[in-house]
Amino acid sequence: MGQSWDIGRFIKTLVYFDSIPPIRCIKSMFFSTPPLPPPLPLANLLFDFRQSNMAINQIWGVLDDVVMGGASASQIQQSSSGLVFKGVVSTANSGGFASVRTRNFQPPLNLSQFRGLSLRLQGDGNRYKFLIRDENTWDSLAYSYSVSTTAQEWATVRIPFDQLIPVFRAKTVKTAAPLDTSRIQSLQLMLSKFEYDGNLNPQFTPGQFQLLLESIHLY
Repeated sequence: MGQSWDIGRFIKTLVYFDSIPPIRCIKSMFFSTPPLPPPLPLANLLFDFRQSNMAINQIWGVLDDVVMGGASASQIQQSSSGLVFKGVVSTANSGGFASVRTRNFQPPLNLSQFRGLSLRLQGDGNRYKFLIRDENTWDSLAYSYSVSTTAQEWATVRIPFDQLIPVFRAKTVKTAAPLDTSRIQSLQLMLSKFEYDGNLNPQFTPGQFQLLLESIHLY
């Protein structure tokens, strides 16, 4: 049986990511706070989520299947151990994903001198996706890398830029150009019932989940 759609959370998500053109214009006219600059890598460290002075909620926000009528719900919390990404993922209403994503970086990140990203995380047994975009539109092509985890175990996961899979809504785009690492627009971490091209995620279980992300390095 389907669940009721949370239109309030839907609007809140689109407003946070500036995805409704009229609202984006109003915010730029009356709320002239300049956008946060992109993080500057320091000794190859892009994000250290253990730092209490990071404006996490101004950079990272939840993006769940409520944007397509789904019922999954996630949240992020900062702790001394890192960023806690948790919630409930549901397949009701043809949904099945929860994610956390950055707002678009302004200006884009230039990571062309690096080979990839490295995530330090504690898993929960689910298989996640890490997505990178080089376009600033809301629903654009993304470059994906699957990340398997083991419950309660810490791991360092390397994500080579040249092994990313170009996708659009979980469908592989074989004709896509390689990721332009000189203009990285956004990063996203997702738990989805789908792997690629309609295939199911082999480590997906609906219900509660929790992932602890300590840091993102460059190499």
